[in-house]
Amino acid sequence: MADRLERFVSLLGRAAMDVWGDMPRDIQEALFETAMKGLDAEREELARMLHDRHPRTLHPPRRDLGGNELA
Repeated sequence: MADRLERFVSLLGRAAMDVWGDMPRDIQEALFETAMKGLDAEREELARMLHDRHPRTLHPPRRDLGGNELA
């Protein structure tokens, strides 16, 4: 059973990587934050890999109505 679960997790992860650039930004952020929970040292590496594979996902910083960059 554990082997099947790992297989399905791998398939789903691979599918997410393949369609990452087509996902809405809020879905990308939710998946990224869920995947990186507790893995702060790897956040930058995954972000760079995703942006390299899907250049259109390089988003400009979010800004409030006054034009100030949001955290």
